[in-house]
Amino acid sequence: MTHPDYSFEAAARALGATRIAGVDEVGRGPLAGPVTAAAVVLDPENIPEGLNDSKKLSAKRRDVLAKDIHRLAEVSIVHVSVAEIDEHNILRASHIAMERAVAGLSMAPDHLLIDGNMIPKGLTIQSQAVVKGDAKSLSIAAASIVAKTSRDALMMDLAQQFPGYGWETNAGYPSPKHKAALIELGVTPHHRRSFKPVHNILYQGKN
Repeated sequence: MTHPDYSFEAAARALGATRIAGVDEVGRGPLAGPVTAAAVVLDPENIPEGLNDSKKLSAKRRDVLAKDIHRLAEVSIVHVSVAEIDEHNILRASHIAMERAVAGLSMAPDHLLIDGNMIPKGLTIQSQAVVKGDAKSLSIAAASIVAKTSRDALMMDLAQQFPGYGWETNAGYPSPKHKAALIELGVTPHHRRSFKPVHNILYQGKN
């Protein structure tokens, strides 16, 4: 199994960049909850051990690494609300989250490594899109870990307020339990009304 490394960052440094941020988002696919993005500036002299694509790590390992990242790196995390997702669309909302995460860093980076194949239009800093970046770049992997742990914790909190949907385990993704609960319990304020399974239930409920 390949692991992310520092080669993208090293290449940017060779071209003169001194403050490189990895940027990633999590939560495009769920039916409920915000979309979350993180920007992380690693200290090249003090990179946490064991960074990897958050999807390849256990929840326990992600939590340990997230603490290390917060301790050793500069981190900015942003949640973009369900209202904004429904107002724009999930792709634009995820890009807004990335833009705000970068803006939330204490000093502007001079190079961005962004997970995916698109650079959000609001980012004017020199940027590089990296497909499957969380499996290739240590900075993006770090961003993927802190974004996921932050969003998962938020969904655990929401699960206490809205029990029955299984958000503590499915994080708002359309699992069988979540879809069944949508039909049985109805739509909460935290559901994305622009997403088809939610929209269909609301629409059917009016007939």
